[in-house]
Amino acid sequence: MESPLTIIILAAGLGTRMKSRKAKVLHQAGGKTLIEHVVDTALELTAPSSIHVVVGHQAADVRKTLASRGVLFAEQTEQKGTGHAVLCCESVVRERAGRVVVLYGDVPLLKSATLRRLIELQSGSGAAAAAISTFQDDPTGYGRIVRNERGEVVAVVEEKAATSEQRGIREINAGIYCFDAPLLWKHLHDLRPDNPARELYLTDMVEILNREGHSVLPLVAGDSSELLGINTRVELAAVDRILRQQKVRQLMLDGVTIERPETVTIDSQVQIGMDTVVEAFARILGDSRIGSDCRIGAFSIVNHSTLEDNVLVLPYTIINTSQVATGAQLGPYTRLRMENYVGAGAHIGNFVELKKTRLGDGSKASHLAYLGDSVIGEKVNIGAGTITCNYDGRKKSQTKIGDRAFVGSNSTLVAPVEIGEGSYLAAGSVITHAVPPDALAVARGRQVNKEQWARRRRESAIQNPDSRS
Repeated sequence: MESPLTIIILAAGLGTRMKSRKAKVLHQAGGKTLIEHVVDTALELTAPSSIHVVVGHQAADVRKTLASRGVLFAEQTEQKGTGHAVLCCESVVRERAGRVVVLYGDVPLLKSATLRRLIELQSGSGAAAAAISTFQDDPTGYGRIVRNERGEVVAVVEEKAATSEQRGIREINAGIYCFDAPLLWKHLHDLRPDNPARELYLTDMVEILNREGHSVLPLVAGDSSELLGINTRVELAAVDRILRQQKVRQLMLDGVTIERPETVTIDSQVQIGMDTVVEAFARILGDSRIGSDCRIGAFSIVNHSTLEDNVLVLPYTIINTSQVATGAQLGPYTRLRMENYVGAGAHIGNFVELKKTRLGDGSKASHLAYLGDSVIGEKVNIGAGTITCNYDGRKKSQTKIGDRAFVGSNSTLVAPVEIGEGSYLAAGSVITHAVPPDALAVARGRQVNKEQWARRRRESAIQNPDSRS
């Protein structure tokens, strides 16, 4: 039976170098907050009940962000260092045997495969702990890994405290550990705030364990970019770029065509089916799901939406929190503002906006229309310039249009109103009452032609050049 695994994620800090009122771990990279990336990696290794996130600054917001993931929390009310942060979990974790992995909430690129190697190194060797390290051509600013003749880690020395010889060491500490749980809790109280900040540093556990006759082994990360932590917005942008490059590459390997991949923005949780084409400068965000054989046009934005197979999205289209069924066509310049459903084979054209509207299978709104709070049946034609007047200044009301209805251009439908199946609305009508099925509704003033009026007006202007008529 595998030993229990507990993961502690340190996420209590403010992150002052970010120059932000928002906690550092709540900033986003690749479409998710930094802490979501780290927690999702941890969830690949163990159950939510075995993951403890240490919160402090903006704790309520961090808890809210992670609420759906089911992880547990400990609060660090005072920022007294990384060792103190781990101690905040002691009362609920100490009795668990097995292993404790310590992660940081601002290191989002670390892969679960690397953590598995770390756990296997510690558990297979019998060492008290294993620590991830990496080599840097320029290690300035980082704590150095000091090894003994057997290659074990005997100390982590911060640069300010390092000797000139130690500053020449290129192997740096990533701050990510796997501990034997009983030994961690036995010796964690041995930490002392013997430093200018008067804090308890988890790095001091390396020397404490060595002093007690235990060994600490290093795991050199093959890809040092996995260990990138974030302290500034410059570093945040660099990590965001890496996450998006990884996502685009994986999608292309999975059979998605991405034109000009360096220009697109695709969030890490997006799913896209085989043989879909994503054109230049498209943005696909949130938890969007796009089927196979679709095309997402240049400069289009798909946000938290689902597109089924064979959907064509022409350029400059915006789709937000909506669902689009198989074979539908949208754009160019279409906007699905929120909570819409577009049926199979439906067409929505240029400068048409939908908001909380259901457009049935095979229906069309090809030009210059606003359809809000509407339920529109199948094979309905919405003429150019049609508007559903859904707001009376106090409340929103619904418009219902039955199957196969024909709505003439420049029609104004004043909600609440219902248009029957198979009915026709004459162009330019203002519809304020229900229209029966198969009826023709005409709601406009009768046309009056005044013979020769225009000729008389021109003649009058010639005779009276100073007239303002």
